[in-house]
Amino acid sequence: MEKEKKDVFLRLRRIEGQIRGLQRMVAEGSSCADILTQVAAVTAAIKKVGTVVVKTYMEECLNKSQKAPGVKRGETFKDFQKAVSRYIDWA
Repeated sequence: MEKEKKDVFLRLRRIEGQIRGLQRMVAEGSSCADILTQVAAVTAAIKKVGTVVVKTYMEECLNKSQKAPGVKRGETFKDFQKAVSRYIDWA
């Protein structure tokens, strides 16, 4: 899990740089087409972060549910489903 956490952190740092670049582009009056291209790149990067987080969360939930009694297992899966549903609604 530590590797995934590091990967997410690095991706978020890269996205942070992309956002600063977008701010500069807007301030400098770059073309709309160039700005939209960068917005699309940031959006794709954010979606990739979400994918990595969902995958990691799923693994954690599966590990927890294997160790938990029946009632807890159901709660763990409900929490997972709720989180994934929120992510899918956004993406």
